[in-house]
Amino acid sequence: MTSETTERGLADTNILILRSWIDPHELPDELAISAITLAELSAGPHEVRPGSEQILYSEGPERARRLDILQRVEHEFDPIPFDADAARAYGRVVATVLAAGRKPRRRATDLMIAATALAAGLPLYTTNPKAFAGLERLVEVVPVTRPAVRDGR
Repeated sequence: MTSETTERGLADTNILILRSWIDPHELPDELAISAITLAELSAGPHEVRPGSEQILYSEGPERARRLDILQRVEHEFDPIPFDADAARAYGRVVATVLAAGRKPRRRATDLMIAATALAAGLPLYTTNPKAFAGLERLVEVVPVTRPAVRDGR
């Protein structure tokens, strides 16, 4: 599905991290985010540790990169809250994951983002559709091509 057919969609956290390398034609005209995504991005700079597999160069530039993404997102978006409707939708999402034989606790934040999309009636855009496998009856999961980023992220 392209932006020509979908006007608004909820972006998973990976979309925001990789957005500058994603083909804009794969995204809706208007992106929304969940407060859960903002929470993940807010935690990101604090998760930078020396020797981490995610850090290809050094700790300082990686922390700065993550802070830059966070600041841009905070400036650009007014997140959809994880409210009572999303909490109820989360129950449905967890029940669906359990029925599919998967463990919901391992991907709790992803499932909370999916619940936000469900409660808001929005398709969910992600470069990691496997994280949402089995939820197709509840949420429209729109796979986005994961870009080959120059620094390997």
